Amino acid sequence: MFALTALLVAVSLSSPAGSEPASPSAAKPNIIFILTDDLAWNLVQYMPNVQAMQRDGVTFTNYFVTDSLCCPSRSSIFTGKLPHDTQVFTNTPPFGGYESFNAHGNEAHTFAVALQGGGYRTAMLGKYLNGYEPARDGVRQGWNDWDVAGNGYPEFHYALNENGRVVQYGTDPKDYLTDVASNIADAFVRRGSPFFIEIATFAPHAPYIPAPRDADKFPGLGAPRGAAFGARPGPAAPKWLKDIPPLRPVDITNIDRDFRMRAQAVQAVDQMIGRLRATIAALNEQNNTYIIFSSDNGYHMGEYSLRPGKMTAYETDIRVPLIVVGPGVASGVSLDAIVENIDLAPTFTELAGAAGATNPDGHSLTPLFAGKPVADWRRVALVEHRHPGYNLTDPDMPVRHSANPPTYEAIRDAEGTYVEYETGETTYYDLTQDPNELRNFISTLPAATRQKLHQILMANSSCHGPAQCWQAQSMKP
Repeated sequence: MFALTALLVAVSLSSPAGSEPASPSAAKPNIIFILTDDLAWNLVQYMPNVQAMQRDGVTFTNYFVTDSLCCPSRSSIFTGKLPHDTQVFTNTPPFGGYESFNAHGNEAHTFAVALQGGGYRTAMLGKYLNGYEPARDGVRQGWNDWDVAGNGYPEFHYALNENGRVVQYGTDPKDYLTDVASNIADAFVRRGSPFFIEIATFAPHAPYIPAPRDADKFPGLGAPRGAAFGARPGPAAPKWLKDIPPLRPVDITNIDRDFRMRAQAVQAVDQMIGRLRATIAALNEQNNTYIIFSSDNGYHMGEYSLRPGKMTAYETDIRVPLIVVGPGVASGVSLDAIVENIDLAPTFTELAGAAGATNPDGHSLTPLFAGKPVADWRRVALVEHRHPGYNLTDPDMPVRHSANPPTYEAIRDAEGTYVEYETGETTYYDLTQDPNELRNFISTLPAATRQKLHQILMANSSCHGPAQCWQAQSMKP
């Protein structure tokens, strides 16, 4: 069941038929990276500018995060390293957060340091890492332009460190954080090339605050009612899931309200994307600029009877959007190759020709930009989650019954997800037979298959560096 069919089509670097090839240019490309917070795939349908990116570029339909939790995922994005190499496992010390990221020497080995050293103007806007304090922590290594908030989740009444100067914002509509970031980003991209800019929005993270202009949109909208919504655990489900009680009518009412607010909250993000694409076109830089849209993790809302949250190994939480437009990128193509957030740092540094500061566990995605599968691509993605406990300073502290599973390691391939919990429980969700992940198939697998899955998981969870990790990610069951 777990076996993958190897991709045998060799990559072609030419544009597919019907697309406009990028004109040759000696200039280093510009890169705009939009990273949303807790955005799941089910919100893309409410984002017309993101959908336009899908029509104009490549959509990676099997893009996974190394952990469905903010700080571990963002640490993997910055460094290209798996959590067991960044040593960032949670949002708060001693096992995570901004302090742990720095304590383990990660800051000197990010794509930002590499790109800045390669002649790029670099900008970091919005959210950095959990635990960053604007008045205490200042401008971080690798960034020319720094406009970063600490607690920006309410979208109003926050402090922004603007290149070392702390600026307080209030409650006027013009102070809405996503719009402030949009204004700064638009000004930054007008100041010359080559540039890299990361715009990390707090939206649509709880408390799901939309811009005032969008607060009345989508009246009556509720959360999707897929097969997993309100589903009860089967007899082979892990204990932590069996302990979740059924959804009550009040839970469903709250979930529908929150989903509607999330759809409203991403409107400003989508408007920012449209504005930036229009600015790039007005500057005649569209043939020399890559725009990448993604999320740090997904989000469940009622699936498996879970209240809103993340941190599980379910598709709702670990599979998120990754959409790329730019020179040489195929138009309107969806690729199902297994890719992961550790691939972003090596992609950025390869595009910029500036890989010096990094030693990633991931692999550049540029061979896939042509919109065709690549021979001998990776077969599995690794997900590593450490139970964070309950910390009142953690903005992602799970609410009751939202999912706070035990520590686990998991691998996801093209056909299923295998999970080993620290409790000794194991699960295997066969996505070919059960795409909604309602049944644990582990007992149906032959002993030899289970042993092979364990070996692959162990190889991935202990790999270090690009060569060793690529070998582990390419293992055949």
